Formats: sequence, structure tokens, C-alpha cells
Amino acid sequence: MPTPTLAALHVYPVKSFTGTALDEAVVEPWGLAGDRRWMAVGREGRQLTQRDAPGLALATARLRADGGVVLAAPGMPELAVDAPGPAGAVTRVRVFGSAVRARSAAPAADVWLSRCLGEPARLVWMGEPERDRPVDPEFGAPGDTVSFADGYPLLLTTVASLDALNSLIAQGDHADEGPLPMSRFRPNLVVRGTTPWAEDGWKRISVGEVGFRVARPCGRCVVTTTDQRTAERGKEPLRTLARHRRFGDLLAFGQNLIPENPGRVRSGDELRVLG
Repeated sequence: MPTPTLAALHVYPVKSFTGTALDEAVVEPWGLAGDRRWMAVGREGRQLTQRDAPGLALATARLRADGGVVLAAPGMPELAVDAPGPAGAVTRVRVFGSAVRARSAAPAADVWLSRCLGEPARLVWMGEPERDRPVDPEFGAPGDTVSFADGYPLLLTTVASLDALNSLIAQGDHADEGPLPMSRFRPNLVVRGTTPWAEDGWKRISVGEVGFRVARPCGRCVVTTTDQRTAERGKEPLRTLARHRRFGDLLAFGQNLIPENPGRVRSGDELRVLG
């Protein structure tokens, strides 16, 4: 059996926008540096994601070294947006029912985003993830925090499990939708060199300089049925996950991680299972 290694790294500067592949990244207590520190919100300050706005899949955000982003989308001019910093106006937003403190981007970002989506929207930035949003205490420890990610600092998937899932899809009623690319699952860390579903049994792992607790399997939603190149939706992988990967109320693919220490991870780093 080959040694499990980190095959790919992805960061998503704006929640639900297209991700960016990296060769290396810094792991902070709340996730990869620059990951999901920005988010689109609607009229009432509630998060906008591909669940209700699949067109977000077509937008990209290039992360700048100063924490700002450069926004782009088909038919839209590029727009550079500065991180608001500590002097930015504080606003309260909602992320899956939880009230979170954020800072408003410049008005030009709101205009750009609203035009991109075809509905009123604002762009906000999380300035202090170390205090703004705790991890679900049922699966995290006191002091664990997360950015605007769905619930946990990082998401890990494996190539072997995707291959196994695609084999199951090929045997199902919607075989024409497969094989699916890994981009459907929007992971931060992609690991090669495991057996299918090996990650289900991991409790603690290390990659590069960083140790991680494996918090829980990742329950998948309608976002995984969204083609990340066209924003069109199908039935898979949820149909197949419902038949083969149902754990209670979760249709599971991938594992949520919580860092045990800050450090750096690089493509090609060995993954070690610690427990």
C-alpha cells in the first residue's frame, strides 16, 4: 500500500465562490490562511451560498497577500476589494442560524456582487475568527473556532473514496452524470494513497507540520449536485450517497478537521494516522 500523501490543496477566499489550488498553505486555528474569510449575504444578512444561489459557482476570488480579494465572473469586470480591517463598519450576519460579527466591504463590492447575482447582496469579511464563531461544542473543544466555512475549519477528502463513489454512480440510475470531479465536494485537503473510505476510521492525523482532530464526517447537500463549471444541477452524488453512505441524517463524503496546532502543509506531504 502506498504512503498516503497530500495530493492537492484548495482555498476558497469567498464562501461558495470557485476555489483556488495551492502548492502550500499556512494552517491557522480556524482553517487555511485566507479560507472563507469573505461571504456574500442577502437582504437580511443571511449567508448566500450555492444552495440558494448556484451562480456563485461561476464567480472567482483571487486572494491578495494583504487579505483583500480580486473578484471576477463571466461578463463582469474584475474588482479589487480591500479587507476592511479593524476600522471597518461592524455588521451582524447569520450563518446557518448563528449570529456572527463581520465587517462590511466597500460599497463597490456590494454593487458588483448584486449585479453578478441579479439580486441585492452584500460582501462581508470576518476580521477576528479567533473570537467570532465557535465550532459546534458537541464536536469541538472549548476555544475551537471557524471562519465562514459551513461548520469546521477544514474539509478532507480522498481520491480513493471519490473513485469508489464514481464506481457506484456508474451502476445507478443517473450514470450519465458521472464521473464527478473532486471540485463538487469543495475540499481543502485532498489525499492520495489510501483505501476507499479509510478516512471513516481516523480520529487524529498529521499532515506536514500540523496535527488534526477528525471531528465528524461531512454531511453533503445540494451544492454537490451543482456543476462547478456551469452552475447547472443534477441528481448525483446525493442519490448514490443516500443509498450507500447514509449515517443517521448525514449523506457523508469527506471528513471535517480541527487543527491541533498552527503550521504549514505542502502538496506531497505525508499523511500519518495517529489514532
